[in-house]
Amino acid sequence: MMQSAAMLVDRRVEVEPPAPGALRRRTDKLALVIPTLCEAENIGGLINQVRKVLDPLGIRYEILVVDDDSPDATAAVVLALAHEDPRIRLLVRKRARGLSGAILYGWQHTDATILGVMDADLQHPPELLPRLIAAVQNGGDLVIGSRYTPGGDLGQWNPIRKFLSAAAVWVTLPIQPSHMRAKDPMSGFFMVRRSCLPQTALQKSGFKLLLEILVLGHFKSVKEVPFAFGLRYRGASKANFKVAWDYGWLLARLYAGKLGLVARS
Repeated sequence: MMQSAAMLVDRRVEVEPPAPGALRRRTDKLALVIPTLCEAENIGGLINQVRKVLDPLGIRYEILVVDDDSPDATAAVVLALAHEDPRIRLLVRKRARGLSGAILYGWQHTDATILGVMDADLQHPPELLPRLIAAVQNGGDLVIGSRYTPGGDLGQWNPIRKFLSAAAVWVTLPIQPSHMRAKDPMSGFFMVRRSCLPQTALQKSGFKLLLEILVLGHFKSVKEVPFAFGLRYRGASKANFKVAWDYGWLLARLYAGKLGLVARS
């Protein structure tokens, strides 16, 4: 079955309800990437929730589950759903790890004009997807599910974790575009127009792809939609020392580029 799987800112914007028919533009297609590593307990329920909120919108979409060769039943759960719905696709990466790399791998395997990502652990509410899509269709080049814009919340994090998160955001301010700073550049829940992605190669390691896109991309509009960060439903967090190390390395590279210490290809 695993063999067949491989085949097979600071610009706060109040998001208005979409204009009639705005979400039915057939020129656009959404590809929502969900990276997984041992998420068999969560992924089936999440996919069903995503379909439930996207189907009434009448848009073209596909759900790409990019799995880092999980030893549990993640692939089997996704394949069972994919047999029922061709809009669900499973991509399995062998001998590869890293959230950013998984997202980029998914984006490389779709022709969609709008590229999105969300976590598999149900901490990102599927109910927010229509508002993110509406914001893109109403002019947003990059739309972020934000925990820091008014109305957003970090949930039940302890004070130390909240402080570290705020500090991680603060150190990004000098390298973000001054006219379009995001309040939550660390979010893993966002959508971007493919045409606005940077032409440079993006870092495949680490968890903070959005920050690199913000700094190197080409945007006329960045919007943030508030949401409350939920609790992980099942499974364990992937955060560890390597995640912090990768973030530090990304910051160093982006600051060096900002200061002109490295050439951008």
